[in-house]
Amino acid sequence: METYAMHKGAMIAPRKARMTLDLVRGKSVTEARNILANTNTKGSRLISKVLESAVANATNNFGAKEDELRVVETYINEGTTLKRSKIASRGSVDRRDKRTSHIYVKVSDGKETE
Repeated sequence: METYAMHKGAMIAPRKARMTLDLVRGKSVTEARNILANTNTKGSRLISKVLESAVANATNNFGAKEDELRVVETYINEGTTLKRSKIASRGSVDRRDKRTSHIYVKVSDGKETE
């Protein structure tokens, strides 16, 4: 049974969050939780929330057992970019891009649906 969860518009740059996401890809859910709990980044906090949502979807909606679940597929796509301006030297204006992400986590227990 495969289920997934998404977080659209997460306020983190995709490049920063991909480093944390690569640590949990292909691991069991308990191992992924431990890795994210011991990684002190903003991305790990956001990814752990999405992981918990995917696990809750699998257990509540489809009756999957939590200890059999594995992280099958994860990726982060680039979301909308918020364009902000800041005053720079000599009275000029600099543009600051606030990048957002779409975080996707899919978990599976390896069994086929009927």
